[in-house]
Amino acid sequence: MDPIDVATIPNCHVVAMPSPGRGHINPMMNVCKLLSSNQDLIITFVVTEEWLGFIGSAPRPSNIRLRSIPNVIPSELIRGADMVSFFEAVYTKMADPFDQLLDQLDQPISWIITSTYLTWAVEIGNRRNIPVASLWTMSAAVFSILYHNDLIMSNLHLTAGDDLSERRGELLDYIPGINSIKVRELPTLFLPKGAKSPGRGLGAVQCVSKAQCLVLTSFYELDTHATDTLRAILPIPIYPVGPTIPYMSLQEKSLDGGDRGHVDYFNWLDSRPKGSVLYVSLGSFLPISGPQMDEFFSGLNLSGVHFLWVVRGDAGHLREATKINGEIGLVVQWCDQLRVLCHPSIGGFLTHCGWNSTMEGVFAGVPMITFPLLFDQITNAKWIVEHWKVGIRLKNENEEENIVKSDEIARAVHRLMDFDGDESKELRRRARELQESCKRAISPGGSSVASLDALVRHVVRGRNN
Repeated sequence: MDPIDVATIPNCHVVAMPSPGRGHINPMMNVCKLLSSNQDLIITFVVTEEWLGFIGSAPRPSNIRLRSIPNVIPSELIRGADMVSFFEAVYTKMADPFDQLLDQLDQPISWIITSTYLTWAVEIGNRRNIPVASLWTMSAAVFSILYHNDLIMSNLHLTAGDDLSERRGELLDYIPGINSIKVRELPTLFLPKGAKSPGRGLGAVQCVSKAQCLVLTSFYELDTHATDTLRAILPIPIYPVGPTIPYMSLQEKSLDGGDRGHVDYFNWLDSRPKGSVLYVSLGSFLPISGPQMDEFFSGLNLSGVHFLWVVRGDAGHLREATKINGEIGLVVQWCDQLRVLCHPSIGGFLTHCGWNSTMEGVFAGVPMITFPLLFDQITNAKWIVEHWKVGIRLKNENEEENIVKSDEIARAVHRLMDFDGDESKELRRRARELQESCKRAISPGGSSVASLDALVRHVVRGRNN
C-alpha cells in the first residue's frame, strides 16, 4: 500500500489494544504497520507482559512502541485447557490495568483501535471522549451471522443451550448478507460443543455500534454482499482494509521470528519442483488428537506428494519418522507461513481455515484442503469450498466428530495436487483470480488502500470534533 496522507495531522497518537491471542494480535499489528507508513502517526501497542515476551523482539517500525499490562489472565500456553475461564478473565480483569496505563502515557491519545470482543475498551474510550475503532478479525459473513443471532434463534425456535444435533442439515436462507447456510456450517458458538463458550462474544458483536467505526480484516471484493449488507444495517462506517497479513515484509531479507531452522526448510523447498509441495498447518491453538495426527502422517506419506508440515508442541516422533521415510516430507516446529505459501514449490495448502491462514492462502493464490476445527473455521471452510471455489473439503460434514482416515486424506491430497486433473486445474484458476483481486485491493487506487485512508480521516475528524 502507498503511505497514508496524514502529513497535516502531526503527532496523531493511536493506542492499539488487541484481544490476547495470536489470531487477534497479528492482524492488529499488521494494521498498525500499515498505519505507521507515515511517521507523523505514533502508535502505542498494548499487550500483556507474557505477550510482550512473545513479540517484543520482532521487527517493527520505529513509530510503533510496545507497552504492557500485568498478566491478569491465564497464560497463553494453557488457555486451551479452560476456555471459559480464559475468556471470563479477558472480559473482566483487563479493563482496569488498561485504563490505568492510559493515564501513564506521555502523549495525549487521539484514538483507540481495539478488538471487537473487548467491549470494555470501547467503554473506556467513550468515557474519556476518545474515538474508538473496532477491529473485527474474522470474515464479514461471520460477523453478520453472529450479529443476527436473535433472528437465527427465533427462526429455529430455540432458546440458549438447546441441542442442535438433530438439525445440523437444516438450511437457513434468511440471514442478511448470507445467501444460504446450514446449521452445521454456523460458527460453533451455535452448536452444542460451542455452548460451553461464554455468550459475551455474541454480545460484543451486538454492541459494536458503540464504537465510532468497524474495521474489517478482509478486502471488499472478497465478501462484497455481506459487507454491503452490514453497511446498510449498522449505524457506523465500515472499512475493509485487509488482508491484514504481513505481506509488507515479504521483500525483507530477514525472517520474523529469528533463525528457527529457516535455512533448512527453505533449502528443502528450493530443491523441489514448482508446485509440487503441499503445505500443511492445522493452527497453533486448538489441539488435535494423537490418533488423528497419526492418520495425517500416514495419509500424507501414502499420497506420495511432497509435504511441508508445521507441527507445534511434542511431535518429535513425527519429525524422526519423516527423516527415516526419506525425502517425501519435512516436519518442522515453526515456519514463516506467508513466505512459505508464496514459494514457487508450494502447490496447495491443507489448512484448519483460521481467518489469518485463509487470507494468506488467498494472497498466495494456492488452492486449499479444508480441515476446520471450531469457531469461525467451520464457516470459513464453506466459503473456501462453495463460494470462492478454491478448495475441497476433507472432513465428512455429516460425521465431523469422527477421525478422518489416512486413505481419505491421501485421496484429497491427490485431487488437489493432480495438475493434470480438471478439478485441480479449475481450483488453481479460481485461486489465481482471487489472488489477483486481492493484490488489486492493496495496490494504489485499490479498495483496501482507499478504506485505510478513509479510516484515518474518519478517526482524525472524530478527534478534532
